[in-house]
Amino acid sequence: MAEAVADEPVPADIDLSDSLVMSALPIPVVVVDRTDTICQLNPAAEQFFGGSAVTLKGMSLQELIPHDSPLLALVHRIRRRRHRMSETGVRLATPRIGAHVVTIDGAPLGESAEYVILTLHERSIAGRIDQSLLHRDAARSVTAMAAILAHEIKNPLSGVRGAAQLLEQDGAGTQELTGLIIDEVDRICQLVDRFEVFSDRPPIDRMPVNIHEVLEHVIRLARNGFARHLTLTERYDPSLPPVYGNRDQLIQIFLNLVKNAAEAAPRENGEIVISTAFRHGIRLAVPGTESRIALPLVVSVQDNGEGIPEDLRRQVFDPFITTKLGGSGLGLALVAKLIGEHGGAIDLDSKPRRTEFRVMLPVMKSMETGND
Repeated sequence: MAEAVADEPVPADIDLSDSLVMSALPIPVVVVDRTDTICQLNPAAEQFFGGSAVTLKGMSLQELIPHDSPLLALVHRIRRRRHRMSETGVRLATPRIGAHVVTIDGAPLGESAEYVILTLHERSIAGRIDQSLLHRDAARSVTAMAAILAHEIKNPLSGVRGAAQLLEQDGAGTQELTGLIIDEVDRICQLVDRFEVFSDRPPIDRMPVNIHEVLEHVIRLARNGFARHLTLTERYDPSLPPVYGNRDQLIQIFLNLVKNAAEAAPRENGEIVISTAFRHGIRLAVPGTESRIALPLVVSVQDNGEGIPEDLRRQVFDPFITTKLGGSGLGLALVAKLIGEHGGAIDLDSKPRRTEFRVMLPVMKSMETGND
C-alpha cells in the first residue's frame, strides 16, 4: 500500500452544513469528527455503507469497519499529522457493505484537524475495462497464429492423411500404424478448427437483441443438460432495452460462461445466479478517437464454487490458461474475443464460494440515456 503526504495547508473555513458539492460527487464522501463519528456523508456514501444518512450520522466508523482496518489507521494519522494523505489497495469487507478494494484519500478540515474528510475511490470501472481490454488483446494475440496454423498445418495434414489411407488399403500389417496416423491427424485438425474461431473475420451482423431471450435459451439448454443437478436462479431487470449485438454469438458467450460456472459449482448445493442490470455512467473510450461507447447493460453469471486461484485471475482470459483437468483453455479466450467484437467488456471477481463474471454490453443508440 502506498502512502502520500502533501504539504499544502487546508482552508479552515469549511461549512459542514453545506452539502451541495458533496451530494453532486459520484464517489463516497464521509466527514468524521475527532471520535471517528460520522457527521456528514453524501448519497454515494449512503449507498456504499448500506444505509440512509439518518441512520449513519452519529455512528462511529468502528461500527461499520473492522477495528484493524487501514481506513481507521489512516484517519488517525491524518488527525495526528494534519496533512492530506492517501492509501491505495485497501480492502474493506463486512457483511453489511460486502467486499470492496478502494483507494482512500483523506484530509483534515481546519487547522485543528477536528474533522477529517474521506473519499473512497473503488477500483474504477475504467480500471476494470482497462483490464478487459488486456483480455481482449490476449484473445487477439492468437489471431495471426490461427491463420498460420490453418494454412501451414491443416493443408499438409490432408495429404498425410490421404497417404495413410493408401497404405491402409495395401494391407500387409500396416493397418494398425496407418490407423494411428489417421487418428492423430484428425485430432490435430480438430485442434486447428478450434483455433480458426480466433482468425480475422468480417464484422459481425448486429441488430436489437432481447438479452433475456438469449439467457432463457441458454438456461433451457443448461437445465436440460450440463447443469441439471444445479439450482439456477434468475434475477432480471425487466425494463432493460435491447442489446446491440448478434444473437448467436451472445448465446455462445453466455453458454460458455454458464457452462464454466456449472463445472465450478459444487455437486451438492451448487447454484448459479444469472442477473441483469442497467448501470448509468459506464463508458469505454474508443482508442484513437474522442468517442466513448456506453456500456450500460450488465449481465452477471455467478457460481458458489471454490473460486479461481489468485495467481490465475489476471490470466484467465488468456489462451491455454485453465483450471480444469483436460481443459483446452480456449473457452474464456473466445468469450473475451466475442465480447470485444461487440464493443463490450468483461470483468471478473472471484473468492471462495462466489465467483462472478460481469459482461458489459452496448445498447441500441436510440435507447441510450445520458449520452455525452
